[in-house]
Amino acid sequence: MNIIRYNGADFVPTSFNNLVDRFFTDSMARTGGSRFVPKVDVVENEQAFEIHFAVPGLNKEDFNIELKDNYLTVSGERKFSNEKKEKNYHAIETNYGSFSRAFSLPENVDATKINAKYDKGILELTLPKDEKKALKQTIKVN
Repeated sequence: MNIIRYNGADFVPTSFNNLVDRFFTDSMARTGGSRFVPKVDVVENEQAFEIHFAVPGLNKEDFNIELKDNYLTVSGERKFSNEKKEKNYHAIETNYGSFSRAFSLPENVDATKINAKYDKGILELTLPKDEKKALKQTIKVN
């Protein structure tokens, strides 16, 4: 029996979604698959939620953003084109292929005012909050 050193920093999923994302990303990377999972930052302030996708090398037309049954799905594809024959690649660490990320939205998001912009490799989605649908209520005791 061999003793294998456990490095807790290598695998610390923060949620079930992260666990599933990491499983498919790592599995595909090892087998040469054509899928990847872009890194995402989710930010909340008083007025809105923001989701920032790190997806350099794409055009704004490469994204497909859908909202269905309170789930926001962002997908797209970064294609690898090796048209220039004078280049000899020794290592390719950039992720290529298709991706899809889905997010369950809170009830207080105003879906009619969701905005998306793409600048310098970052896709930024702004999901404004609807003041009428506040998630927190104070109830008086009679």
